[in-house]
Amino acid sequence: MAYLELKNLKKSFGPTTVVQDFNLSVGRGEFISLLGPSGCGKTTVLRMVAGFEIPTSGSIVIDGQDVTRVKPNGRNIGMVFQAYALFPNMTVAQNVAFGLKIKGMGRADIDTRVREMLKLIGLPELGNRFPFQLSGGQQQRVALARALAPSPRVLLLDEPLSALDAKIRVSLRTEIREIQRELGITTIFVTHDQEEALSMSDRIVVMYGGVAEQVGNPHEVYNRPRTRFVANFVGTLNTLDATVRDADAGTLTMAGVDLTLPEGGLQAKSGERLTVALRPEAVQLGRGADSDIVLPGSIEDVHFMGSVIRLKVAVAGSSLSLDTFNRSDMPPPAVGAAIEVSLSPKDLIVLQG
Repeated sequence: MAYLELKNLKKSFGPTTVVQDFNLSVGRGEFISLLGPSGCGKTTVLRMVAGFEIPTSGSIVIDGQDVTRVKPNGRNIGMVFQAYALFPNMTVAQNVAFGLKIKGMGRADIDTRVREMLKLIGLPELGNRFPFQLSGGQQQRVALARALAPSPRVLLLDEPLSALDAKIRVSLRTEIREIQRELGITTIFVTHDQEEALSMSDRIVVMYGGVAEQVGNPHEVYNRPRTRFVANFVGTLNTLDATVRDADAGTLTMAGVDLTLPEGGLQAKSGERLTVALRPEAVQLGRGADSDIVLPGSIEDVHFMGSVIRLKVAVAGSSLSLDTFNRSDMPPPAVGAAIEVSLSPKDLIVLQG
């Protein structure tokens, strides 16, 4: 049975519907990311779970309790915001203790819990400092501790890392995930950053236009996107035009080569043109041992990114990106060099929608 159940959620502001027919079942202790561009409805879903917005229709159930019309302070939910939202006139310890005082916990128990939370976030010595004396990453850790201190049933994170620099973001997302696993708290994380969602989540909900386009674990969403939007939004994507030879047999003609898809039949008509896609890491430079398709091309551009080199290659009238690992003893090919690339039909994604 799901610990958190969102059923047929819809939210409209006047004539504008921002979330429609949204359904999601979340298991106890699961980490779910709502991923999508600005305006897709992900934060509105989070605010409905928190109680800051009331659904136009649909229901929200937490641990068997229907909380759709329950006020925010009656849901026992912790929330961390993008802008930290710490009380500037309170010390770190006082910020963490705030929710505990609201619950009426005794002074000794509050002090014990605050010490536990500061140790959990790795700031045990900073309880007497004020927010302005902390870095952005430290402030966000304190905001997390404040949200967790009252032992909420669900933790909600609204783009908590977007205001931080890149290195701190990577470090803090690892810490958040470790803390979430240690506590086993059910968590919903809102982000527009695909790398955050892929690296942190048990499952990802990709949203667009107020609708959940796809729900799945990171491996599924990245490698087998169900719609054109998901394929383009999550990761870098190569696209090639193809013509269906035999829809029942799953055979295509692409870049002058005939091939058969391993999954078999296609939801298309024979002779129909469609788009197939593949990830940069699925394209190999040269002739791969397990690749069935070899195509001639030329190097258009070279992007050195440290451990990975991304090549842009002109192939069959299209530009393909491919990733190869950096090797100190093997410099990348020069722009304009004639090369061959290879790929396997099993890595091709037929885009729908």
